Amino acid sequence: MIRKLIKLTAFILVIITLDSCLAGRYMCNYALQPTPHGEDDIDRTRDKADSLLAGSTAWYDNLKQQGILKDIYAEGFNGNRVHAVYAPAADPANANGTAVIVHGYTDNHYVFLYLVRMYRDELNYNVMVPDLQYHGYSEGEAVQMGWFDRYDVEMWTEKAHEIFNDDFTVVHGVSMGAATTMMMSGDNLPDYVKAFVEDCGYSSVWDQFTANLKQSFHLPPFPILNSANTVCRKRYGWDFKEASSVNQLAKSYLPMLFIHGDADDFVPFEHLQKNYDAKTAGYKEMWVAEGAVHANAFASHPEEYKQHVSDFLQKVKTLAY
Repeated sequence: MIRKLIKLTAFILVIITLDSCLAGRYMCNYALQPTPHGEDDIDRTRDKADSLLAGSTAWYDNLKQQGILKDIYAEGFNGNRVHAVYAPAADPANANGTAVIVHGYTDNHYVFLYLVRMYRDELNYNVMVPDLQYHGYSEGEAVQMGWFDRYDVEMWTEKAHEIFNDDFTVVHGVSMGAATTMMMSGDNLPDYVKAFVEDCGYSSVWDQFTANLKQSFHLPPFPILNSANTVCRKRYGWDFKEASSVNQLAKSYLPMLFIHGDADDFVPFEHLQKNYDAKTAGYKEMWVAEGAVHANAFASHPEEYKQHVSDFLQKVKTLAY
């Protein structure tokens, strides 16, 4: 009888393991290889840009036609060809610095044109706006959730510095772009990188996928997320827990502005405090956008958003970094 129970238990465990492996593989594909993506998704994201700030794509197309906004390609992480656009400040001779603007999950450089317009036209910054791998016009076999993306963004800050040759760069990301920004902040960076703005970024990929599993499928992280993590590690060389904003923030000393809408239930609002508390060195500010859902702090409070960013950057310029 004991032997039969052992065999039955072993059989059940094998079935559970196989099921979790299949579910983990499905989740990894679902999360990291969404469709449509890349060039096939450009039209949707152009429409999204206009929904966030009317006239954005007409503004973009006009600068393109004048030769002010230009495309640039480079070799990114893992040898993939990656794309960005860049433009000088509205008043180039008096530019206040350079802003590198990082988009979110399944978006591309079009989506956050409201930030590009804010920095270029209102704050008089040069702008560099990348497509992360697997997005827009950039190559890549899967979404990197910010972890390896940070290396490409670091490369784009170097490219921007070569083009504009100024000594003040701010990196501003939204959602996955915000996580990329926070993850980047813990690395050794050039002296001209002076500040970061993160808008609704997650504390880690593990935490974010745990929330997504609960929200979308009403499932706990074990065993599916553990299995998906194993698949990701073997396929792409990174780990959901390793891809941590809080761990990188613990090594960050440069100034950072943290923004999050208190009605955000996609990247849960509690991630804001977790991220903010993780940064223990250097200047930091927090702004809670009341009533804003995910990635809608600007759309909900455009003037307040601009003022917080502008005041933060002016403050940073008075600090000795």
